[in-house]
Amino acid sequence: MTAIRPAATLALVRDSDRGLEVLLLQRTWQAAFLPGYFVFPGGAVDPQDPEVRAFTSGRDDGAISQTLSLDEGGADYMIAALRECLEEAGLLLAQDGEGRPLPGNHPILTEGREALRCEEVGFRALCERYGLALPLDRLAYVGHWVTPPGPPRRFDTRFFVALAPPCQTASHDGSETIAHAWLTPAEALVEYRQGRLALGYPTLRTLRLIGEFSSAEALLRHAHANPPTLRPGGPWPARRSGGDCQVEPDAPAYAEVRRLDPYRHGTASAEIVPGRAVALAPGVTRVTAPNPGVMTGPGTNSYLLGDGRDHVVIDPGPDDPEHLERLLALAGGRLSRVLVTHTHIDHSPGAAWLKARTGARLVGLPPPPGASQDATFAPDHRPGHGERLATPAGTLKVLHTPGHASNHLCFLLESQRLLFSGDHIMQGSTVVINPPDGDMGAYIAALHALGQEAFDTIAPGHGFLIGEAHAALDFLVTHRLAREHKVRRALARHGPASLETLTRHAYDDVPEARLGVAARSALAHLLKLEADGRALQRAGKWVSLEA
Repeated sequence: MTAIRPAATLALVRDSDRGLEVLLLQRTWQAAFLPGYFVFPGGAVDPQDPEVRAFTSGRDDGAISQTLSLDEGGADYMIAALRECLEEAGLLLAQDGEGRPLPGNHPILTEGREALRCEEVGFRALCERYGLALPLDRLAYVGHWVTPPGPPRRFDTRFFVALAPPCQTASHDGSETIAHAWLTPAEALVEYRQGRLALGYPTLRTLRLIGEFSSAEALLRHAHANPPTLRPGGPWPARRSGGDCQVEPDAPAYAEVRRLDPYRHGTASAEIVPGRAVALAPGVTRVTAPNPGVMTGPGTNSYLLGDGRDHVVIDPGPDDPEHLERLLALAGGRLSRVLVTHTHIDHSPGAAWLKARTGARLVGLPPPPGASQDATFAPDHRPGHGERLATPAGTLKVLHTPGHASNHLCFLLESQRLLFSGDHIMQGSTVVINPPDGDMGAYIAALHALGQEAFDTIAPGHGFLIGEAHAALDFLVTHRLAREHKVRRALARHGPASLETLTRHAYDDVPEARLGVAARSALAHLLKLEADGRALQRAGKWVSLEA
């Protein structure tokens, strides 16, 4: 099991004639964790960091720990953030013996920094040598993030923000960090959306927070007054296979059992059982079809929206009479419309059966060509992007989200802030983007557009409810752009090259048996790069157009 290490990052900000700017550093491409990503200065808490508390000022460990919801050691996170900022960016928020900020030519920023990086001297010894005090009250706590399972290294990271030392000049260290930039949050987010800046979710979240403010003073005033509160966590009681169980925070069912059982009575189910009706919200019930598999997970989720007098189904699933009869029974036979997110054969074939039984109107977009499409689906109504549909459970906003399928729709139940995502967002796996109907550029653009909508929970086409919805969006975009970076690097190093050759280099972390599926994803990325003017296919081989 991967150990989780305590860590800290420091977002340094400054005012400029372009607005509030923040410092970002690019990690080396050889890094084991987030290679090539732009991050804030930071790193792991060192076992010797507690020894540096003697050289701090402003706030003591007890007060800081209380703010961070810790029993003790809160100051060590701030000390780690300052130490790493010196090593990686050549900046140190500190005061000399007269209480003055350090000038740009202070020796700790040059020979002291190098000695620290080479582990020739510790941070405590440097503070003692130069008679420095670290003003911890200048750092404001703005976030807490634990790396999800999967990466080779996991961190329990605290995020801080502070005003950059005014007379010092940032410089990357050339080993751990290979570039740096002062950007406004808006600039950084545009670069991210266009695939030129790799950013992870915690960095994105902090950038969005910083972007809410026009000046460093306004940001720091807000951050000092509104530190993040610790959300209740830990294992959650639930039911599984007829008995009691505890659901760990990393488990797929965790967000759902917390939402359905907020007071920890242990009544929510931690398993998906085909045919079982699960009440997710007022007027919203999920029933999962009995079609589990590699591509469908525990089965296709059908959602019934109703008030006892009328009902609407979202995604009836496959033409499975037992499943469809179950939906009809739960609706009491009263079904006015069937909504379809897209026409893949595990989502829409049941629509024709329900229409024949009830006369319900079919709502969705016609199927494009392709063997995986339900060619029988003939909608009575083709909703437009942004159109609102009245249902017994509340108004649904229609969102056209092409990418996985050109006719894909998501439905947002605005009153519940609940997004029915079909296959645009799936739990526990990435979405297949299979050209020609699958389009990687359209998929990423649709994810960005969803980020502008107001919802906090996702009801996917397969799996449990997904909490922290916008974090899920950011993870998907980050994953896709990180893979795109690998495809671009493979193309630059090995091109002109065939799709097969590029797939082996860009998907060197994928088992041999899955390279066939990976090649379809690689093709989707290459077609996106071609549309972006970064690649070209010539005589059966792909060529990079980037310098």
